[in-house]
Amino acid sequence: METGMEAVEPSAEGRAEEERAKRVVVKPRPLNAETPLEALAQARTPTGSFFVRNNHPEPELPAATHQIAVEGAVEAPFTLRLADLAQGPLHELTVTLECAGNGRTLMAPLPEGEPWSKGALGTAVWKGVPLSLVLGRARLHPEVLEVLVEGADGEGSKRFARSLPVSKALHPDTLLALEMNGAPLTREHGAPVRLIAPGWYGMAQVKWVHRIEALTRPFEGYYQRERYIYDRGDGQAPEPVTRMRVKSLILSPASGTRVAPGRVVVQGLAWSGERRVVQVEVAVDAGETWKPATLLETPKPSAWVLWAFTWEDAAPGRHTLRARATDEAGETQPEAAPWNRLGYGNNAVQVHVVDVG
Repeated sequence: METGMEAVEPSAEGRAEEERAKRVVVKPRPLNAETPLEALAQARTPTGSFFVRNNHPEPELPAATHQIAVEGAVEAPFTLRLADLAQGPLHELTVTLECAGNGRTLMAPLPEGEPWSKGALGTAVWKGVPLSLVLGRARLHPEVLEVLVEGADGEGSKRFARSLPVSKALHPDTLLALEMNGAPLTREHGAPVRLIAPGWYGMAQVKWVHRIEALTRPFEGYYQRERYIYDRGDGQAPEPVTRMRVKSLILSPASGTRVAPGRVVVQGLAWSGERRVVQVEVAVDAGETWKPATLLETPKPSAWVLWAFTWEDAAPGRHTLRARATDEAGETQPEAAPWNRLGYGNNAVQVHVVDVG
């Protein structure tokens, strides 16, 4: 029956609202939310679906007036205006971000911290100015060891800030990002400018950047020495969390779903920080017979790769599937990740349950 009304396509803002509504909220204030697993099945994660990790309420920084102080052990300290930064040159890069606490709820005994499951993860196209160009203008002193990047969230000693080794700060792919997936950053993703440090866990991707400082000694701030550390509780000195570990995730068929007997196509993602993934293997029925999956695209450093595996002759009943990835340095996912008090860096092989029949 004709209604005389034409279907109206939702606006970009309307689509973003729909995407945000599907995220899995871990904590409403400050907002912490996981990417829904169905959104992870896409090669690039929609901005509205992309996970959000906040330690503090989100500041509101007007782009028209926002400035970044560049100071410390430099010959020419200066204040960087956003309008100047936007002049470029701009560099575009596809990068996977993962919260350091992703998979915390899968560790035993259960560590303290936000109860992240599997979805504190996403891949986007970021565009911005290499941090090295800004530091080049400031002219670092030869004795600089680290570069501190401070956000505008939090106060006093709890102001969110993290440092990078000078080599990572000067890497051409470390960006002061202004755009995400072809549009200006949104507030929840760090607008008007955030750091992108490819291959490192999410705590290094400082949002709402307002100060950059060159340091001649290691940074001792709260989020460098008290949080985002590997503290194994064995009396050894904790180590700061840095590079993402090699990891894989089965997305399809979804865990707990029922599929028809026979041939089943298993699909998922794999990533490994600054390194390329070179192999993904799959085992069915929790056995030790690992068979190679097919990588569906050319692996790149700092971004996940899609993979697929054909499970032949799947018999009726409940089955446990596992996937494990290996990177170009030969590192492979462990059966169990080393436990640590704050539950970071869990890259253990995961069990995925599927019913057939």
